Amino acid sequence: MQGDETVLAVGMVEAARRLGLSVRTVATLVSRHELPSRKVGRRRIIPVLALEAFVERDHLNVRCMPSGSMERTTAG
Repeated sequence: MQGDETVLAVGMVEAARRLGLSVRTVATLVSRHELPSRKVGRRRIIPVLALEAFVERDHLNVRCMPSGSMERTTAG
């Protein structure tokens, strides 16, 4: 990967690593719809934006749209 490429989504293992959580905990968050994801073939991917929003949840409101897209709004 070149330095100018941006990763938009990661797999469950990478999401767990980035959050400092277990894969099982990330899977639970996904199944509870607390962390949005998308299934691509056999793989489940999680948008990096969703990981950032999860960590910053106290400061940001993230609205998950039915289409799977997300909107960021600042809390206040």
